[in-house]
Amino acid sequence: MNYKESAPLPERMRPKTLEDYVGQEHLIGKGSVLNKMIESGNITSFILWGPPGVGKTTLAKIISATLDRPFYTLSAVNAGVKDVREIIEKSRSGSIFNKNRPILFIDEIHRFSKSQQDALLGAVEEGTIILIGATTENPSFEVITPLLSRCQTYVLKPLETAHMDILIDRVIKEDRVFKSKEIIIHEREALYRHAGGDARKLLNILDIIVSSEWNQETININNNIVTERLQENIAIYDKNGEQHYDIISAFIKSIRGSDPNGALYWMARMIEGGEDPLFIARRMIILASEDIGLANPNGLLLANACFDSVHKIGMPEARIILSQTALYLATSPKSNSSYAAIDAALEEVRKSGNIPVPLHLRNAPTKLMKDLDYGKDYKYAHSFPGNFVEQEFLPKELSDRIFYTPADNSRENDIGKWLESRWKKYNNK
Repeated sequence: MNYKESAPLPERMRPKTLEDYVGQEHLIGKGSVLNKMIESGNITSFILWGPPGVGKTTLAKIISATLDRPFYTLSAVNAGVKDVREIIEKSRSGSIFNKNRPILFIDEIHRFSKSQQDALLGAVEEGTIILIGATTENPSFEVITPLLSRCQTYVLKPLETAHMDILIDRVIKEDRVFKSKEIIIHEREALYRHAGGDARKLLNILDIIVSSEWNQETININNNIVTERLQENIAIYDKNGEQHYDIISAFIKSIRGSDPNGALYWMARMIEGGEDPLFIARRMIILASEDIGLANPNGLLLANACFDSVHKIGMPEARIILSQTALYLATSPKSNSSYAAIDAALEEVRKSGNIPVPLHLRNAPTKLMKDLDYGKDYKYAHSFPGNFVEQEFLPKELSDRIFYTPADNSRENDIGKWLESRWKKYNNK
């Protein structure tokens, strides 16, 4: 048998019935809520919330097949409002010939924009479709309230060791490819540790190891072999693993280094790998302050607008907004002065502790406070020429401290000159 011609192991082993489904006994076990719903045939819209690889998609397909319902599926990564409306129209026209309402399964529903979720609302309210959403994020934060109120939320849990034992044993005994070889698993700890309760990851790891040892007469698997083979076979992009952090790091460093091409490439890697576009947008907001800051304050405004727009629009169109923002930030002048300034101030606070606020800076809402000289000798800046008067705003112990030093860029050079024209300590630094 040619191993390379086989479908991936997770697809070969995908359960077709509830009896074959492993885990989530609290939802599908005898007498459980979903089990009763399936037995009665009276299914309502719901959202499956849980980590990757615990069977959300599989469960939706099994329910649809068991109830003999038309089944439509969309991925929030690449579907738009138009796709949602087309399926709703199909469901409406198909209801003439099919008494069972169709099921619309939306994977990663937390990535649907507000407008996409709004497009679903009417069809769910009318009962045109039964919605089953799958999400790895808390739906309370990511799904609009009107839609969430019309759906039950069921929480799926990571697989436990006993569940993974069942999966491994079933693969060895039942998979048409694995059955053709003698496969001995001496140790399972590394398999389970790297899988982290994710059934799909567990089967993918096993697939990698067996394929790498396929020419051996007997395939022996232990912890060392698992670790070695995984190091040799790093996934193209694992949004929950080490490469997730490596690629976002490369993206940030490309923008910091003013390379628009590097920024676009690493962003494309993330988008193609299924990264949450809001995660990318959030990181650009941080970068806009940390690495661009006062050299171009508009960077923060654009990054924040990018986050809002991505949230409203969703993919695939959001990729254009992300690209525009990344290019703007990469080609902006750079400054980390804001970042350095707050860290310097925090370091001083930790070192010197809670130094009392000088009396002239204290609030004085009562007569007693005024009698205690709260607010006395405070100079109101707007009462002086140029709306400025030099006075002490730090505790006397820190009077000469400078936390903010303007960086060397066009805008902050102007800021530096402005500070020097007003503060002696900036002339003496």
